[in-house]
Amino acid sequence: MTPNRTRTVFLLAHTGRPAAIRSAELVVKGLLREGIGVRVLEYEAADLHVPDEVELVSEATPQCLEGCELLIVLGGDGTLLRGAEFARASGVPMLGVNLGSVGFLAEAERDDLDKVVDRVVSRAYEVEERMTVDVVVHRNGDIVHTDWALNEAAVQKAGAEKLLEVVLEIDGRPVTGFGCDGIVLSTPTGSTAYAFSAGGPVVWPEVEALLMVPISAHALFAKPLVTSPNSVLAVELLPHIPPGVLWCDGRRTFELPPGARVEVRRGAVPVRLARLHHASFTDRLVAKFALPVSGWRGARH
Repeated sequence: MTPNRTRTVFLLAHTGRPAAIRSAELVVKGLLREGIGVRVLEYEAADLHVPDEVELVSEATPQCLEGCELLIVLGGDGTLLRGAEFARASGVPMLGVNLGSVGFLAEAERDDLDKVVDRVVSRAYEVEERMTVDVVVHRNGDIVHTDWALNEAAVQKAGAEKLLEVVLEIDGRPVTGFGCDGIVLSTPTGSTAYAFSAGGPVVWPEVEALLMVPISAHALFAKPLVTSPNSVLAVELLPHIPPGVLWCDGRRTFELPPGARVEVRRGAVPVRLARLHHASFTDRLVAKFALPVSGWRGARH
């Protein structure tokens, strides 16, 4: 193939994993061999042992993906969520390669690296948009913090000694209040993450909805709720309780003072994911959770 360095791919890897380092080296060599430029973060380059022709950038900012057609992320769920931060801010599609245990955001496994390179070279991938949520924290009527999440925004107690006492609200109307360990406010993408662990439903990614899932609530009515994607979900901390904490995608945190109000609504900016396969989400669910389907014969034809 004639080299064509007008095409550039950004590579992000979990350099603390030997498997990620080996995988990154294979992907870099494969892309360079096909004439596609590769860009990596400078502080990751030493661990990845990349060739001299790889472009290095010093700062991890959205601007570092400028001119890139794709962001390839190698790692587990944490690394993929880190990549999602870049993908959302830059608008560049993310192609995840799972090197962890589950990796619902990933499109390929470590055994598929040759296929990943081939598909990138031939542009044989599709791009889908995943819904995000925008998060706003109020106190005494003032906005004190803003954030976003691809999977979930979780309001949790800050310590183990006392419950978090909250009142839940949907579309400006109170629903219920109780003591709990926390509340997960999730997208359909996040329904297989923290919300799933908290007992929430699995929601297919193409379903547009918001989820509100209590964590260990002390109440008779503490069921997971699924609302319209246009709803505004709110969690109000009672003023007399100890501070809580807000976690967005398990990566970014903010201390919630007593009386704080957390509002979650559909995000203005989606995350774009590159897809190599047309496999249904049902098949992905079965594979990721190793669900037993032996004996299935399918519909009669």
